[in-house]
Amino acid sequence: MQLEQHLPSDQYAGTLIGRAWIPANLTKSTANCGGPSPIWLNDSNVYDLSSLAPTCSEILNKGITKQALLAGNFPVIGSVETLIANSINYPCNTDYLHLLAPFDLQAIKACGVTFVCSMIERVIEEKANGNPEIAKGICSKIDETIGSSIENLVPGSPEALELKEVLIKENMWSQYLEVGIGPYAEVFTKSQSMSSVGLGAQVGIHPISSWNNPEPEVVLAVNNQGTIVGATLGNDVNLRDVEGRSALLLGKAKDNNASCSIGPFIRLFDETFTLNDVKSTQVTLKVKGDDGYELEATNDMTQISRDIEDLVAQTISTSHQYPDGFALFTGTLFTPTQDRDEAGKGFTHKPDDLVVISASKLGALQNKVHFSDQIPPWEFGISALIKNLAQRNLL
Repeated sequence: MQLEQHLPSDQYAGTLIGRAWIPANLTKSTANCGGPSPIWLNDSNVYDLSSLAPTCSEILNKGITKQALLAGNFPVIGSVETLIANSINYPCNTDYLHLLAPFDLQAIKACGVTFVCSMIERVIEEKANGNPEIAKGICSKIDETIGSSIENLVPGSPEALELKEVLIKENMWSQYLEVGIGPYAEVFTKSQSMSSVGLGAQVGIHPISSWNNPEPEVVLAVNNQGTIVGATLGNDVNLRDVEGRSALLLGKAKDNNASCSIGPFIRLFDETFTLNDVKSTQVTLKVKGDDGYELEATNDMTQISRDIEDLVAQTISTSHQYPDGFALFTGTLFTPTQDRDEAGKGFTHKPDDLVVISASKLGALQNKVHFSDQIPPWEFGISALIKNLAQRNLL
């Protein structure tokens, strides 16, 4: 992809906040130590915001605006072109300025089964016990039983509860339908704070899985007050066979080394980008394999079954607080049913697949796929961040 394609279609019109590794030669620290800093992308330049706040969590909790950023005096640490090129060519190399995932101390949460189409796929996984070979027949049976009767249902409504009773009688009720049309959304912890990867980095699939897929999603940036302040893109890498065996294996299916990709940056809400823009976002997924395989799909946020503000309200409340804020994956419409190898076995990843997730106002997130146990281990956690910030005199 051309470098500018990783930016929104209106480039720097919006407020683009990110997080980057700044090598020692570009820092002002007397400790001669590089490290992660919040950044601002504007007019082709990358600005270091660490003097404003040392973490992206604090930047979002401060409620910073573009007007305030323009009035500030922040050092330029490089060009956006160099930042993106380094991120793609030298990911995770501390000798180069490169993008990291734009969240640091925030919790990484995710919502599942928020689209009818993906909900049916989860039901198939469950009924097939994670076996793709028998999934096709189950798909036909579910279609005969349910049809299009749930497409316009409001989750938790009297009509939804009535359908629930019908499905129980037909022995077709599922835990996925419970969160798909019931009153409570599925909200889980996708990944640990500081563990998500950014533009250019490898994304990981667990080596035990033989049926897996990317999940292209809009990711909400939510501050510690529960206010949605912006959005970005994410890949909620999923192991279909593992989750299909049991919902109790959700953690094993979802949270593995480098299995969570977010970026390339957060676009904050302003006059150029609002919550309504998020609700109408078209997220495009492209997968290209070394074997010549290509896949393209779209995640249409207008088809989401639950309002995204409701998803946030079900995540943070008087019963559960997030003092550092959180990232919230909103779910996907993408259903990986296109056969890759043998007929009827659907899609699964292969090493070195190139995955590109893009949206007009959010840019493009690009990663390559590999096995989680062969990707460099996650070592820079919260304690390493605190030590690093102290070395750089940012605490």
